[in-house]
Parts: sequence; C-alpha cells; structure tokens
Amino acid sequence: MSPPVDVLVPTCERPHALAVTLSGLAAQTHHDFRVVLSDQSAEPVDTDPLVSAIRRVLELHGTPVRVDHQVPRRGVAENRHHLLELSDAPYALFLDDDVWLEPWAVGRLVEAIDELDCGFVGFAVQGLSYRDDRRPQQLSAYEEWRGRVEPERVRRGSSAWDRHLLHNAANPTHLAEQLRLDPATWRAYKIAWIGGCVLYRRAALVEAGGFAFWPDLPREHAGEDVVPQLRVMERHGGAGILPSGAVHLELPTTVPRREVECYDVVGL
Repeated sequence: MSPPVDVLVPTCERPHALAVTLSGLAAQTHHDFRVVLSDQSAEPVDTDPLVSAIRRVLELHGTPVRVDHQVPRRGVAENRHHLLELSDAPYALFLDDDVWLEPWAVGRLVEAIDELDCGFVGFAVQGLSYRDDRRPQQLSAYEEWRGRVEPERVRRGSSAWDRHLLHNAANPTHLAEQLRLDPATWRAYKIAWIGGCVLYRRAALVEAGGFAFWPDLPREHAGEDVVPQLRVMERHGGAGILPSGAVHLELPTTVPRREVECYDVVGL
C-alpha cells in the first residue's frame, strides 16, 4: 500500500540546501510518507554526494524517494504542477527546498488536518536570524480558530490580507513563545496564505485547479502558491499551525525576478 502522504519538493540549483531539507525528513518520527523531487537544476541534483547520502538514509528507513529531472525550466508554477501530477496520496505536503523540519512536524500536520477537517494546514517558516527582532505591531492580526475551520474568501485589500504579516521574520517563533506553546500542544489560526510548508488534502487542491494556470504565466514569476491556497481556502478552509515546525534556511532566492505576481495574472 502506498504511503498516505507525498512530500513534494520543487528544487533548482540548491543541492546543499536540499540535503538539509532531506535530512529533516529523514529524522521525522512520522514515517509514513514518500518523497518526490522535481528538479530543474542544470545538473541533476541527485548526483550531488550530500543529496545521494541522505537519499540512501531515507530509503534505509523505508521511505520511498522519486527524483524527476524536470527540464527545460518553465517556471516555479509549472514545477509544482508537475509534482502534483506525480502525486497520488490522499495528502500532499509541498515543502520548499530550503526548509528544515522539526522531527515532529509531519506527524503534527497530519494530526491537525485530520482533526480540523479542512483543505490545508501549514507551518509558516521561521527566520531564526531574526530571533531578537520582535515586531509586536505585526502580530495584531493573530486570531485563532475556535472549533471548526470554516471556508473563507480572502483577497488583497481585505482586513484578512493583513494576516500575511504574521509570517514575517521570526514572528511565528515569537507568537508561539507569547502563547507559551511547546511541541506537545498546538493551536490553529487564521491566515492569508502560507509559504514553504503546506499540507493539502490532495483532492481539494486538484478540485480547485491546482497549478494548472502555469501556461498563462511568463517563465519568471512569483507567488505561485498564493492562488491555489486562496481557492482551496474559499472552498474548504485552511489554517496555520503553531508552534511552527519549519525553519527557513534563509538563502538567496532562486527567483530573483519577481515583477510578475501570479495573483495579478490569474483570475480568482
């Protein structure tokens, strides 16, 4: 029987960061998942010794790993679309190639999405170099879900859009500290969107169109994960989870040209 979670990792020219990401997956206490990489690097990433070493660790632990060399590059939305096409598990965890997960992270996300019964849940990635940079003015939008997570329509210009400030810098870390949360407890909260680590009910993401809008975009674009999340949230609801189990490696972006935002091109 196939694992119930596909961990879908789009990657491009980041073998050492990817090795850190994979090492976090290898250390998970919840083991029932498969890893699928869609690689847009010029040289296949699985030829890198660090990536190959951690892949062997994952496979030793019984975790299947699939690597697709997806070239030529057609943009980040197309890469995510390709990953979704490769997935057949009930849950699809989109994980960026510069994010390290706490050992309890995958299990917590699966627990949360089952309990909340919504379209997706996610961890906002924490930039720990900002640990001493407290921004209380950006935390005022924090609002917890009490009981069932309901569908929401969130669009730019609405008050709910201000929730994106919750995920800046080390704000998720500071929120968890303020609420005195630890890995044994968790809270669900309202979001605008989440980048870097999102667990979807795959059927809900497919129903909302996934990333099939990629042909409408130029190759250089950004914000490809915002549109699907807004669509899924409007139909099935979505939530952030605290404390966050995701840490951003804070490397330079592989998408330096960000003039085109998907939100501005793709109709919602």
